[in-house]
Amino acid sequence: MCRHPRRGEAGREVTRPAAASEWGAEVGRRIGVGLMYGLFKPRVLGAWKVPATGPVIFAVNHSHNIDGPMVMGVAPRPTHFLIKQEAFIGPLDPFLTGIGQLKVDRTTADRTAITRALDVLAAGGVLGIFPEGSRGEGDFASLRAGLAYFAVRGDAPIVPIAVLGSSERSGRLIKGLPPLRSRIDVVFGDPFEAGDGSGRRTRRALDEATERIQKQLTTHLENARRLTGR
Repeated sequence: MCRHPRRGEAGREVTRPAAASEWGAEVGRRIGVGLMYGLFKPRVLGAWKVPATGPVIFAVNHSHNIDGPMVMGVAPRPTHFLIKQEAFIGPLDPFLTGIGQLKVDRTTADRTAITRALDVLAAGGVLGIFPEGSRGEGDFASLRAGLAYFAVRGDAPIVPIAVLGSSERSGRLIKGLPPLRSRIDVVFGDPFEAGDGSGRRTRRALDEATERIQKQLTTHLENARRLTGR
């Protein structure tokens, strides 16, 4: 933990969680490239739309556990994903932390995770979020307000990403994965701003931003399905 220069109400120094490693995220990206292209046949569309620099949020649909690693492996920039703390077990804990991924407690307002995520954006990095909160149909039908909060507070454009084909079939050798060498489509959409330009961060402003985000993500998913035939 590094010390924050401000002090708390009782005069004690306020601690701040250590920043996620950008180099670690790059290592994670390189590992993802080898694994995803080695095990499957990713077809990547629209990756050129990702801004080359500056803070960006990847909003990814989530229907299979492979979706996050797949995006990490095919994205043009290293990504720091917010991942449920239940995944950080045993040797996976230091590994995921080492490659710049962010542990989040979904049962509460995890201030440490929020701070680290905002720090990623403040440093001009890429924050990956599954806006549905947990694995489901992957259709963006139910969005949580967290995505809007990070986009507005972090002043970061959102890039919608549709991962298609990861949950269609189970593999014969490893039931928890798609069939080896199967095609998985990853479609990147156009970046968009979540806020209305006013800079407001009120509850109403975030609710309105969430509605705008859901429309954009749903439209992108529909376009991605038409484009890929899935």
